[in-house]
Amino acid sequence: MSKKRTHTPEEIVAKLRQIEVEVAKGVTTPQACRSAGITDQTYCRWRKEYGGLNIDQAKRLKQLEQENNRLKRVVADQALDISILKEAARGNL
Repeated sequence: MSKKRTHTPEEIVAKLRQIEVEVAKGVTTPQACRSAGITDQTYCRWRKEYGGLNIDQAKRLKQLEQENNRLKRVVADQALDISILKEAARGNL
C-alpha cells in the first residue's frame, strides 16, 4: 500500500489541467490519470471540488475550509462550556 500524500491546491489544479490537455489530445481519462500519478477516483474527487478553479481560488478555498473547521471547533467548545455551566447552576438551586 502506498503512502498517503497531501497535494497542495497548486499541484491539484496543475494535475487537473494536465489531464484535461491529455484527454483533449485523445488519451483516455484512466491513462491520463496514470501518467499524472493519481487514481481515477482521486481525479473525480478533485474535479468535483476544484473543477473550474484557478490556482488562487483553490488556495483561498483551502484557507476558508481550514478557517471554517477552526470556527466549528470553537463553537463546539463554547456549547460544551455552556452545557457545563447550566449543569452546575442546576446543582446550586
